[in-house]
Amino acid sequence: MSQSPRVEPHDVEAPPVPTTGERRGVGAAHAKAILFGEHAVVFGAPAIAIPVDSLTAEATIELAEPAGLRIASSLYTGPIDGAPTRLAPVVTAIRTSLERAGLAELAQSDSADDRAADGDTTDGEALGAGALVSITSSIPHERGLGSSAAVAAAIARAAFDLAGTPLDSETLFDLIQTAERVAHGKPSGIDARTVAATGAIRFNRGSVAPIRIGAPLILAFADTGHPGSTAKAVGSVQALREREPESTDARLSRLAEIAEHSIEDLASGDRTAVGAAMSEAHAILHGIGVSSERLDAIVAAACDAGATGAKLTGGGLGGCVIAVAGSEAHAEQIGTAMRGAGAERTWTVEVPAA
Repeated sequence: MSQSPRVEPHDVEAPPVPTTGERRGVGAAHAKAILFGEHAVVFGAPAIAIPVDSLTAEATIELAEPAGLRIASSLYTGPIDGAPTRLAPVVTAIRTSLERAGLAELAQSDSADDRAADGDTTDGEALGAGALVSITSSIPHERGLGSSAAVAAAIARAAFDLAGTPLDSETLFDLIQTAERVAHGKPSGIDARTVAATGAIRFNRGSVAPIRIGAPLILAFADTGHPGSTAKAVGSVQALREREPESTDARLSRLAEIAEHSIEDLASGDRTAVGAAMSEAHAILHGIGVSSERLDAIVAAACDAGATGAKLTGGGLGGCVIAVAGSEAHAEQIGTAMRGAGAERTWTVEVPAA
């Protein structure tokens, strides 16, 4: 999947920490974007999503001195027990991945001195007792692009790589979902599936199927600069559904229909139809209260610049916008217009024919 230009990394190299140089595991995963079906997917409807390969998360787990389990990232560097609350999904991903990979001794965060005082000297002592988990990411945080899921996937892959143990797709999905439940409460699973996918997918009730892309789909992405909140947006839609069940269900059903109908349009390479579907979907998402003035302004600017359609992607209330362009040059023009409407940054994503 060809995508450019690359967004500047959100994370930076962590401060150096002494390592033993004996064993290390590495893992990576990419971002995702939902083309159609957000919010309806929460209620069991299908959604269409794509991997965004140019935005990635990387994790390295290596034996380190001194003993104990530590994290190194731009958001926090230090003992895992001292990690801030916002990193709870990361902590969960680290502990559960190490345990499932057969490295439970490394999942322990107490120091060697504490273990010695307790008379507990496990096989972890032979491994060096300490482990450093280094995380870098170019995926914008809290923008509906699957940042937390991608980081969890990268950590899981690094843990299994360190253990030299094969990691099957269902175990990977389960590990990501375990972390995602800490991050989002009751995730649908679409993020966990898409950050590990190699192409466009149809997601429905946890199952996935590949989607045919008949002609390259060129998308202009825009970051509003404002964090989205999937949990808040989902809660808002649920509250609206309780107050206005009939009208809300009708809107969610239409979102589901748009997602299903888009499969044929994507397969035929009909950018005009795909764009029109996006604009209709955005209008519905606005109607159920998950858009914002900034999102609406950026969508309008994209369409004024010639996009065949545009919409928010992800939970909403912030996050990102995607717009259908006719070429990479056109996507750059749309990006300029979206920045003029308040987008913090823009980039181009090409979903190749497949």
